[in-house]
Amino acid sequence: MLRLFLLVLAVMAITVVPFLIWGAELEASLSEQGATGWIRSFGAWAWIVGIGLIASDIALPVPASAVMAALGVIYGPLLGGVISASGSILAGMLGYTVCRFIGPKTARKIAGSEGFDQARVLFDRWGGWIVAGSRWLPVLPETISFLAGLTAMPVRRYVLALTCGAVPLGFAFATAGHLGASNPVLTMVICAIVPLLLWFAVRPFLPRS
Repeated sequence: MLRLFLLVLAVMAITVVPFLIWGAELEASLSEQGATGWIRSFGAWAWIVGIGLIASDIALPVPASAVMAALGVIYGPLLGGVISASGSILAGMLGYTVCRFIGPKTARKIAGSEGFDQARVLFDRWGGWIVAGSRWLPVLPETISFLAGLTAMPVRRYVLALTCGAVPLGFAFATAGHLGASNPVLTMVICAIVPLLLWFAVRPFLPRS
């Protein structure tokens, strides 16, 4: 258990350390208003910049929710939601793919055979729920993506769970940005509950491997 904990801690450090170093600066410069002006300045390429910013959250402390809200201001709730969800899905796929390439062998060396097997059982039983339900939280989505890749969570299950989490997230924040909503409670409730409902609905139709 100790080695498994160390593995999780090491993976979390990958995302926490950049946040501690650059988090405050990036959050200040990429507030919703600042992000809107900066992204809009790229004209026809603004949507690509938005996706890139959200995807870079896998390694940098980019305030993805502010970027999504800015995309809602620029493109409206529908197109802004599609762009935002695409960026969130890309971020999750990048983290998963890199760690899947690194492979379970590396994770097993770090966590030990018993610790790795425990992590693999956890993601086999609850991985879909964890992936789908974590997209709205700070820092944790990146860690979950890394661990899903390291434990070789089946690709189809991961992609579907990621989509269940990323789509409501993208549309909720883009809509909030478009409407200029100042109360984030409803947005956060949607982002926390709807992904779990989606995963509950679709998981019976997905093969386990």
